[in-house]
Amino acid sequence: MKCLVTGASGFVGANLVHELLARGHTVRALVRPRSNRRGLDGAACELVEGDVTDREAVTRAVQGCHWCFHVAATYALWMRDYRPMFTTNVEGTRIVLEAATRAGCERIVYTSTVGCIGLPRPRHGSIVPSDESTPVSIRQMSNPYKLSKWQAEQLALQLARAGSPVVIVNPSAPIGPRDVKPTPTGRIILDFLNRALPAYVDTGLNWVHVRDVAVGHILAAERGRVGERYILGHAEGNWTLRQTLQVLSELTGLPAPRWRIPWWVAFLAACAEEVRSRFTGQPPRAPLAGVRMARYKMFFNPAKAIRELGLPQTPPREAFAEAIDWFRAHGYVQAP
Repeated sequence: MKCLVTGASGFVGANLVHELLARGHTVRALVRPRSNRRGLDGAACELVEGDVTDREAVTRAVQGCHWCFHVAATYALWMRDYRPMFTTNVEGTRIVLEAATRAGCERIVYTSTVGCIGLPRPRHGSIVPSDESTPVSIRQMSNPYKLSKWQAEQLALQLARAGSPVVIVNPSAPIGPRDVKPTPTGRIILDFLNRALPAYVDTGLNWVHVRDVAVGHILAAERGRVGERYILGHAEGNWTLRQTLQVLSELTGLPAPRWRIPWWVAFLAACAEEVRSRFTGQPPRAPLAGVRMARYKMFFNPAKAIRELGLPQTPPREAFAEAIDWFRAHGYVQAP
């Protein structure tokens, strides 16, 4: 298949390009002119410069493609001005999905996020992981990033109902190689390696190997039902942050932080950081949006994707080991 991948220089996008090529597909990678393309090193793909908000550029890029993977998004928990985020994440999604539909793509896979899935529910003292059927509303979109992705996902669902061959995937917390930026989840690993994580909050995430997320996109194009959502996560990847840090300690030999910060202390510190960032323009170390999300253990159940798509389940411990090796090999780790 000839495939268009938007956001091809990003963490998930770059890994998707490599996986498509490994399976014999032809890839046209849409990248912004000044993007860091380190994650595409060694990928024999066609590079096309353009922005997802440029209707003419997107229309040209998608011509002749059988599959379209719309991965591009602005992923940030703090910005001085969030309007560009909504332009990219919402209007850019409209432009890409409509252009792919007009071009006659057989499958269009839209990359959403588990932030658009309903929050996990406590039951009898434990957390019940959410799945695609967990009730959710716009009131749960607690920061601009989640809200922009929610609006984009609603648009994708609307186009699917109108006849576009759109399948939606909702990755949880991917980790692994080629996290060039790095992402906020990769930053946890990197801060641990650089000993810049003196304490932690009581939260949790569903960890998944980024390679499994990339393969999940391809499986969604091959087997996904139009108009359906699929959580791309790991069935055994629901770890508290304390468990995560312990695994990192076992893999590296570095000590895990011992001190747990009460949530309200982290919240007040984040408020102070946000005020400072407004004056300096520098992103806060702990964005308020991230601290608000940390109030919940973001545990998810990917059973639907495993059952219907055959989503692979690489052990999260292996994903962490590969992420550590990649960060070290590419000069991200300064601490001895």
